[in-house]
Amino acid sequence: MSNRFLHLAAPGVRGLAPYVPGKPPEQLERELGVRDSIKLASNENPLGPGPRALAALAAAAPGVGMYPDGSGHELRSRIAARHAVGTEQVTLGNGSNDVLVLITETFLTPEHEAVYSQYGFAVYPLAVQAASAVARVAAANPAGHPMPLGHDLAAMRALIGPRTRLVLIANPNNPTGTWLGEAELLGFLQSVPADVIIVLDEAYHDYALEHGCPDATKWLARFPNLVVARTFSKAYGLAGLRVGYALSHPDVADLLNRVRQPFNVSVPGLAAASAALDDTAHLQATLEVNRAGLARLHTGLTALGLGVLPSAGNFVLCDFGRPIGPINQALLRRGVIVRPVGNYALPNHLRITVGTPAQNERLLTSLAAVLAEGV
Repeated sequence: MSNRFLHLAAPGVRGLAPYVPGKPPEQLERELGVRDSIKLASNENPLGPGPRALAALAAAAPGVGMYPDGSGHELRSRIAARHAVGTEQVTLGNGSNDVLVLITETFLTPEHEAVYSQYGFAVYPLAVQAASAVARVAAANPAGHPMPLGHDLAAMRALIGPRTRLVLIANPNNPTGTWLGEAELLGFLQSVPADVIIVLDEAYHDYALEHGCPDATKWLARFPNLVVARTFSKAYGLAGLRVGYALSHPDVADLLNRVRQPFNVSVPGLAAASAALDDTAHLQATLEVNRAGLARLHTGLTALGLGVLPSAGNFVLCDFGRPIGPINQALLRRGVIVRPVGNYALPNHLRITVGTPAQNERLLTSLAAVLAEGV
């Protein structure tokens, strides 16, 4: 359908296709009439928020008639203390997605370029295009690589030129689950010119520590051009509240906060995120559920003859070797929502979130039945 106002839009917006999130269970149940569906499509924490966050939410509810603290002082102070940085180095976002868009709005123009990997997070090309900047996309690791479809840092470095303003790296990467080790990532940071902003998107960092994934926040003092993005949506179970943050040099944070919208984190979001930082018991329970679930999915999917990529996140990327559409539809009819990743030019793959033990078994049982039917 044509848009009568298309010619009025900014050049980068004209060709944008909106980001399509995972299908909500309510939508599936309306469309297909199924009941008791499960969603393993959006990498949410199957345990949800912890008890401290829930208590903080309840306590904050009477305050929603007032605007939140626009500076987010308490949450910024807690984040700064957690990472041993100054509060002036913290930028809050409406989820880390918001932080990524803030960074592109701050540093990109139509005259400049951004570098990211072929299978990097889908928000990167959207944000770069919306800024009418030039995307330079590095080929990913080949299928036979120990980190198949993951970031090839040498290929990314080769694309950095005089017009490059941003490099965007997810570690671990979504949707592949692959990750970069400390030595290779540090070597890359050392090789990048000081006037190029390097964004390390660490949305899945808490899950990745046991896999040897480095904590890039410890490098902030060494690399003033480094920005590290984190979120409360994944391991902390607060996806619906939309709270994320960036850590950077104070001069970078100053620029980001000039672009950041006022009150971009709500009263409940500020309260719950602050409380979640202290709930170490819930975080550990989350990591234990994920550790066991990741192993179970890998074993179960492999037993079905499917290719499973290594993952340091709370999801796996599974290769079916053929177009995934009919299999996905069959799973939906059984009330199981997973994520096709054709938008990443991976039409043969499904991304599957680690759920509760019962959800993981339902996924594996349903998938086995679908494959046995010859779908």
